[in-house]
Amino acid sequence: MPKIVDPESRRAEVADALFRLAEREGLHRVSLRTVAAEAGLNVGSVRHYFDSQAELMRFAMRSMIDRVSARLERRVEALGDPARLPRGTRRRHAAELLCELLPLDRDRRAEATVFLEFVTAARTDPALADLAREAAEGTRALVRRVLEPSEVDDLELEVRRLTALLDGLSFDGVLHPDSLTPRQAEAVVLAHLEGL
Repeated sequence: MPKIVDPESRRAEVADALFRLAEREGLHRVSLRTVAAEAGLNVGSVRHYFDSQAELMRFAMRSMIDRVSARLERRVEALGDPARLPRGTRRRHAAELLCELLPLDRDRRAEATVFLEFVTAARTDPALADLAREAAEGTRALVRRVLEPSEVDDLELEVRRLTALLDGLSFDGVLHPDSLTPRQAEAVVLAHLEGL
């Protein structure tokens, strides 16, 4: 009797293989063949779920955005209503939430590395550009959500400043993982929030 394979599970497994390959060797090394080998499948099996490399790339990037968004939403729900918290506690929780986007542990470093690969590719690949824009808008929305309860003179300016800080810390954490410890990165974010 043939083995029954759940198509969505298989597509997720293939995306995970793409993530591992992109983290280890860079997105430029990703092809249907290399992803199939990483997933332990033949290339025909991968083509059964993805018509092209472009479709696989979009699926993988969409999957990454959805995973990060879901993790952040769970974190936001667990915090509850921030307005009911003392100001210092609210800032600390806000910093912890924003640090979810930073490469502060093995899993988030891998995620940030692959995400950096995707947004760099999106610069020249119109098929990924809308997803890169969606991710950037999602980060700004999260930052705006964190900043809105505070009293800042120019909310949109502060959203841009804090987003740029997070992008810079992510970039530095991916390219120079030994130059900034997780504790230092968290301290930078908290200091920025306290300075507002």
